[in-house]
Amino acid sequence: MENLFAYGTLKDKRIQETVFGKVLTGTPDSVTGFVTKEIKIEEEFGVTPYPIIVETKNPEDVVTGMLYQLTEFQLQQADTYEGIHYKRIQVQLESNEIAWTYLR
Repeated sequence: MENLFAYGTLKDKRIQETVFGKVLTGTPDSVTGFVTKEIKIEEEFGVTPYPIIVETKNPEDVVTGMLYQLTEFQLQQADTYEGIHYKRIQVQLESNEIAWTYLR
């Protein structure tokens, strides 16, 4: 199993149904040294804002989200969903778990 830290649209149950074919069960967690910003992505019907985390290395900056356990196939599905605008990296969470997450 792979850990995934989701802080944006991948926490949405409707998105999870679309991407994974089911709603995921997760636990609240957070990552220190990051802030949430907004990027605008051009889509079929216009430009849409999405959240993205940016590393600051400031211990006072914290992003909250959810920790999910995914299969390797589900992680690949998440990669496909996030597309070219995000890259996947590993971070250490407040819970001391190591998880994949997406940033720019």
